[in-house]
Amino acid sequence: MDLKLMAADPTAVERAAVDGFLGAPDDAAGGGAPPPRHLLLPTLHALVDAVGWVSEGGLNHACARLGVPPADAYGVASFYHLLSTAPRAPVVVHACDDIACRMAGAHGVTAVLEARLGPAGGTGGNGADGVTWLPSPCLGACDRAPAAFVQRAGAASATVDGLDVAAVERLLAALRAGEPLSASRVTMPQVEDGAPGLRLLRRIGRIDPASVDDYEAAGGGEALRRAIELGPAGVVREITESKLLGRGGAAFPAGRKWAAVAAAPVTPHYLVCNADESEPGTFKDRALMEEDPFALVEAMTIAGFATACEKGWLYVRGEYPLATARLGQAIAESRRRGLLGPDVLGAGFAFDIEIRRGGGAYICGEETALFNSLEGFRGEPRNKPPFPTDRGLFGKPTLVNNVETLFNVLDVVREGGAAFAATGTKDSAGTKLFCVSGKVARPGLYEVPFGTTLRALLDLAGGVAGGGTARAILLGGAAGTFVTADRLDLPLTFEATRAAGASLGSGVVMVFDDAADMDDIVLRIASFFRHESCGQCVPCRVGTVRQEEALQRLVAGGDETELLDEIVRVMGDASICGLGHTAGLAVKSAMGLGLIGNGGGR
Repeated sequence: MDLKLMAADPTAVERAAVDGFLGAPDDAAGGGAPPPRHLLLPTLHALVDAVGWVSEGGLNHACARLGVPPADAYGVASFYHLLSTAPRAPVVVHACDDIACRMAGAHGVTAVLEARLGPAGGTGGNGADGVTWLPSPCLGACDRAPAAFVQRAGAASATVDGLDVAAVERLLAALRAGEPLSASRVTMPQVEDGAPGLRLLRRIGRIDPASVDDYEAAGGGEALRRAIELGPAGVVREITESKLLGRGGAAFPAGRKWAAVAAAPVTPHYLVCNADESEPGTFKDRALMEEDPFALVEAMTIAGFATACEKGWLYVRGEYPLATARLGQAIAESRRRGLLGPDVLGAGFAFDIEIRRGGGAYICGEETALFNSLEGFRGEPRNKPPFPTDRGLFGKPTLVNNVETLFNVLDVVREGGAAFAATGTKDSAGTKLFCVSGKVARPGLYEVPFGTTLRALLDLAGGVAGGGTARAILLGGAAGTFVTADRLDLPLTFEATRAAGASLGSGVVMVFDDAADMDDIVLRIASFFRHESCGQCVPCRVGTVRQEEALQRLVAGGDETELLDEIVRVMGDASICGLGHTAGLAVKSAMGLGLIGNGGGR
């Protein structure tokens, strides 16, 4: 390809960052093809990791190496929140101001950052020695809010939590001194209490997540060996009999999806683990990846074996550096042990896994937007059909599951589908992870059988903090719905919540007490969707803006109910993907329950 490059040269550091990731340029000497296009996003990450932003010179060199036109690559680089095409300080504190952190005092945190570093997005600010800050959507640390994700050029990034004024001052001092940061960890009260009966969380706290020996001593590897005994068709049969439904929000039957990919005549087949967990209020997959990474590797290997996928792609949220590091270590160790590679366990099948870091875009949680991102394009959704089981990643049959869904596969294969289906209810089999946050005494990650009531779950979390009253509960995250305290006896199942006009979604249960400013909360949800819309389709691009504007007038005393109802209906009916379909659900439910307007519904 004859590329028209910009009149800019890379610095030595930028050149080294690109070549260090892609390999030396002369590796393709003699007319060989350039590295594949799908390496564009990690190449851009390499530039940001090295110098903090993507300059014209750095972009030029990446484009020359990959054979991608600069205008095309710029469109990708400018799409993601964690990348920057404008000069930026080498250290960026992404301070969460989403709903859980707002309730916990995020406004105070951002006020201190602005006082010390200047306005958001500066290149250094107030003599801050190369540190700046930006507001951020939810970082998956709602159990320890307020939180921030610290991105550092030339050093390890980390999520920090439990921030207050004093903690922010200590954080800034540590950043200026170049000190390492202690990474945030997910709170799991049941694990801390030694609660019996845990399944998905049973190894956490009992094993070293970096040790494959610990993992195998705790039963790791049994499911893979059993899968090999069953054979691919046998594994798919067990998944079907288990009645396992996807845990990412759509609740699609896993067995139907696996069977469709396994039977697809076109080859190769691909497996994609969607670990771009970005739904506000959600942190379940983060806990599994950080604390039990070998289990995800084993589950992906079983899925690949059963559906004839030789390659798996693990797309991890960019704000999860600890999960990414531990998964990378687990994959490398599994290769050394023969648990991944050209002949897994000597059983005659090949399977391997490649990690991709997301760039900070909620829309990439939508499966087809994720495919575009993996392929090196802007993370914009595709029209469906065709569906991923027919034409997914690189146009090939693709199995997509999220982390929690895949973790359940281990028990299905080890115990059998019928035994798995015996837990939970007839239409919601197994256990479910719930991310409980907000005004509860013991926020954190909980595992309960399907059919447990909302009241029982909140009792496990210690009830409303300070002995207050639950005014509203958000189920399913920003794309979910609000319910009030009269629904506390609602069984937490797919069928019961659907009948109640609610949704389990990604497992968010966020509690708001009488002191919560619901006007502010719902406005933040509307702002989130306006910001995260990819802009590809008019109903979502325009609708999310108009929704936020109408809400602002509503909370100021205007009568916007009819207009908001119409906006929500149009987005739901006409948007390309699930973001537009669900962007108005929480707003609509809050209006219907009288939670907003008239001073937050009080």
